[in-house]
Amino acid sequence: MKTLDRLNLTENTLVVFCSDNGPVMDDGYKDEALEKVGDHRSGGPFTGGKYSIYEGGTRTPFITSWKGRIAPGTSDEVVCTIDLAGSLAALTDQKLTPEGYLDSFDVIGAMLGDKDAKGRDHLVQQDNGSNGTLALRSGKWKLHRYGKNFARNVVVEKQLANTKVPKLQLFDLENDPAEKKNVIAQHPEIAERLEKQLNEIVQSGRSRS
Repeated sequence: MKTLDRLNLTENTLVVFCSDNGPVMDDGYKDEALEKVGDHRSGGPFTGGKYSIYEGGTRTPFITSWKGRIAPGTSDEVVCTIDLAGSLAALTDQKLTPEGYLDSFDVIGAMLGDKDAKGRDHLVQQDNGSNGTLALRSGKWKLHRYGKNFARNVVVEKQLANTKVPKLQLFDLENDPAEKKNVIAQHPEIAERLEKQLNEIVQSGRSRS
């Protein structure tokens, strides 16, 4: 930022800060991370880490700065790094080709902190494998779908392992951001709707129409 100030570019530059997804401590390095972690929670209040579809594995910091354009503040709107393509295209009056960036949406208003701007209304999340492990977040609801009935790296501060889980889990992120209580039995109709939507997105190979 000091360099931008020195070059008089601060008011003409959108700065985006984000991070890699999810913590992992048992990552093959002999760095004594597990032995030294103590009571520290790498993912804060969230469950899971890298290789998982829990919020601890998928939720990351996303900070934007643009002097004179973005007012200081926070937002609960959902955006994804893949949306940078669609959003920056809109910001610069460019158009994505129909077959380009199949999952990138224009959420530039949310990225710029505009009043009443909306982020995504849904987001597909995936682990880094080919096990059919996917999640769909829509509003306050999040559906987990496991192709092989196991989740990886659920507890980051332990030796890396798989945890047996039901094929489908449903969480109310508004009341349970740590994803501790599977409420699929209480809301089967919501789980059915989200599973149908997820299947349609997977089959079409894209979420942007």
